[in-house]
Amino acid sequence: MSPPPVENPEIVPDFAQAWAYAHKKAKAKVATFTLEQKVNISTGVGWEGGLCVGNTPPVGDFPGLCLEDSPLGVRFADFATAFPAPINAASTWKRSLLRARGVAMGEEHVGKGVNIALGPMMNMGRVAQGGRNWEGFGADPFLSGVGAYETILGLQSAGVQACAKHFVDNEQENQRTQSSSNVDDRTQHEIYVAPFLRSVMAGVAAVMCSYNLVNGVYACQNNNTLNGILKDELGFQGFVMSDWSAQHSTISAMTGLDMSMPGDITFNSGTSYFGANLTAYVRNGTIPEARVDDMATRILASWYLLGQDSPEYPKTNFNAFHPRDEATNEHVDVQGDHGKLVREIGAASTVLLKNVNGALPLNKPRTLVAIGSDAGPGHIAGPNEFGDQGGVDGILAMGWGSGTAWFTYLISPYEALQARARKDHTSFSWYFDDSNLVAAADAAVQKEVAIVFLQSDSGEGYITVDGNVGDRKNLTAWHNGDALVEAVAATNNNTIVVVHSVGPIIVEPWVDHPNVTAVVWAGLGGTETGNALVDVLYGNVNPSGRLPYTIAKSPSDYPAQLATGGSDNEILSITYAEGLFIDYRYFDAKNIAPRYEFGFGLSYTTFQYSDLSISAIQGGEDQDRQLEANWAAGWPSPKVVGSSTALWLHRPAFSVSFTLQNTGSVVGTEIPQVYLHFPVRAGEPPSVLRGFTDVELQPGESQVVTIALSRYDLSIWDVVSESWIRPSGTYSLSVGASSRDFRLKGTIPL
Repeated sequence: MSPPPVENPEIVPDFAQAWAYAHKKAKAKVATFTLEQKVNISTGVGWEGGLCVGNTPPVGDFPGLCLEDSPLGVRFADFATAFPAPINAASTWKRSLLRARGVAMGEEHVGKGVNIALGPMMNMGRVAQGGRNWEGFGADPFLSGVGAYETILGLQSAGVQACAKHFVDNEQENQRTQSSSNVDDRTQHEIYVAPFLRSVMAGVAAVMCSYNLVNGVYACQNNNTLNGILKDELGFQGFVMSDWSAQHSTISAMTGLDMSMPGDITFNSGTSYFGANLTAYVRNGTIPEARVDDMATRILASWYLLGQDSPEYPKTNFNAFHPRDEATNEHVDVQGDHGKLVREIGAASTVLLKNVNGALPLNKPRTLVAIGSDAGPGHIAGPNEFGDQGGVDGILAMGWGSGTAWFTYLISPYEALQARARKDHTSFSWYFDDSNLVAAADAAVQKEVAIVFLQSDSGEGYITVDGNVGDRKNLTAWHNGDALVEAVAATNNNTIVVVHSVGPIIVEPWVDHPNVTAVVWAGLGGTETGNALVDVLYGNVNPSGRLPYTIAKSPSDYPAQLATGGSDNEILSITYAEGLFIDYRYFDAKNIAPRYEFGFGLSYTTFQYSDLSISAIQGGEDQDRQLEANWAAGWPSPKVVGSSTALWLHRPAFSVSFTLQNTGSVVGTEIPQVYLHFPVRAGEPPSVLRGFTDVELQPGESQVVTIALSRYDLSIWDVVSESWIRPSGTYSLSVGASSRDFRLKGTIPL
């Protein structure tokens, strides 16, 4: 299971032999079990029935499994790291940091004795207000796929099983258990399944099915998505678990579900759709025992795949539900030096959106004031004041819900700025009251720099914060933020705005104010939030972050809006009418001007692009030559297990090379992006992201950059043949600094 080097993203890993060996061992083990034992492998012990959020019982010499959130750390564990949110990891557009973050999180999960880390999450941010968007990697299937792929490779290289979630179309919190996402087949494959495809290619051990219905059928008993797409088309060899209480029947075993979580039908009900019911269904002939064999084999194969059968694998040493129980919580410190990585990712994910007249980086200002509650620590308690972070008091560094972790510590901007101010002999002051605009404006008078801090929070729907039931009520800054900026800008001509947010907010009320000289999008930076921000503000780190979504001028500009209404007694129908045209794809197709486009981000230096060259890559395996020829002719590929993840489809087929030069005066990192323009008849959006990399250059330095494209990158999903095909016509592409800043254009030689 050794992953390919992150420096060579064109290398396609092949875990077939590793899976085959794991399945062989699993089948041999399952053959020794009784029916009841095999059923127990697939049935959780029930809510709060073990040390972890999810647990399966020991069976024979199989010790059972510990399943634990979250996508940014070990939930409910002390002495662990609160990493930057996945949306920030995506904002780095750096594969190396995505991978390193996965490795570090994997090490911490393993150190705590976790078998399965419940992440990454890769829902698409279809709705800008979506409560859990910050747990994912942005609003593009390619970017999200890279985020999932690198995170999984990192997690599993450390020895923990990764779990790709939520499969599929779980795009909002409102009525998530009572809504049907109605999605056409092409959109499903090209947008929402795409990151899961990349997860399977990374060798992911587990997939979690979602709460919602998909085209009228619950996702955890949807034969088309679980068996047809995931296990057949993608060739997934691991196991499918339910989201917690997302199972709706025993017969879901026949439609693709392998593990019931947490095991009981409702929390602490003492009943289960699996367990005794599954045993009875086998005994009366409703479900063949061979299917139960397959379920248990898949679960054990994932365990063997990661080498967790080793006697050296740590036992669970914390208690998620009773952390103060000294008998079961050993308080193992798994942090290592991961704070350094958190700080690096925090700085690399910070996006500079506006910078007028060199307002940034700061250079030993004589006076500086930080304004807004988001600048400081909690006023009442420490950073874990609210359960599952379901509230905000001071700096915002993660959203709320099951995708959270405890902060062992949290550096606020106030602390980091004050430390830097002492170093520079800057007179530093602060004002944290968001509501007293007169006093805030007065605090900014005669200050060389005034930094206003804004925030916007969201999370999972079981927690309501300030009337936001998971999803955000709107896209405005919290705590009177817009008025706060305007008040400060009225008295200070060098007002810098810093935004900590789960996703886009509307910045129109103040972004063009002549006294707003810079806008810094800092997202959710985790435990080192303040230090990472100060690194960028003072130029210790040249900003290279890029937006993983579009910031619109108006909420109505987005193609999909939050579906409201619904009740526990009806199914809320949500039609994905926008199809392939989500986020920037829609803005481009409708010629809507965003405030800041997908992929946008400024630097303290400048870059020049030149000498574009596009060529076909020769080679490939001999046995695949006919498949490649058929694809080139526009013919469908054969329908076989794993056809969508076939190596021939994903191997590099075309090389895009160009020269990149740092034309500024400081070292900096550019994120060159490749956007494909399909033939018109293909019916694709005007531009679709198909490649990117990160390049650090010294002043004046040049480098030839090469980005590979695969046949999959150039394909569309054909709903008739149910395969990936190449539409006829001319393909062109653009290379540039964002989805709207194209520097080079060329044609692909087909």
